[in-house]
Amino acid sequence: MLLSNRSTDTATEDPLGDDRGSAALEFILVGLLLLVPLVYLVVALGLVQGQSLGAEAAARHVARAVSTATDAADARARADAVLVAVSEEYGLDDVDLSLTCAPAGAACPRAGATLHVSVRTSVTLPLVPPVLELDRIAAVPIEASAAHKVSRFWSER
Repeated sequence: MLLSNRSTDTATEDPLGDDRGSAALEFILVGLLLLVPLVYLVVALGLVQGQSLGAEAAARHVARAVSTATDAADARARADAVLVAVSEEYGLDDVDLSLTCAPAGAACPRAGATLHVSVRTSVTLPLVPPVLELDRIAAVPIEASAAHKVSRFWSER
């Protein structure tokens, strides 16, 4: 009886062809095709989350700083200082800040009013070139708001 080994037997050909080694190549190719978009998604979501946290912190801290100020000049100085500090820490660019008071009708801020602060910014997605304003088109808008009661010791000087 003659024993035959498939790996050393050259007389018989495999009818399906030789597929040895192709599984590793397929794994690497499919892995790269799935890994690159996944990494991009993680980076983009990280940027959006960071900017969201920054906008929320800016709104909250500006509302608190303005509402605890003693007068309008102090409130303006505090708001500017807080906005600069938060913008530097979170890397916020082109921040739009708006202040409103409730109930409306008098000067804002005023003693006993509720101060509403809104902060708007946008996040440009990574690897988007600034050609033909694609960076503006591929930007995610971020908005955060906060409310705080103005101190009853507010001065109307």
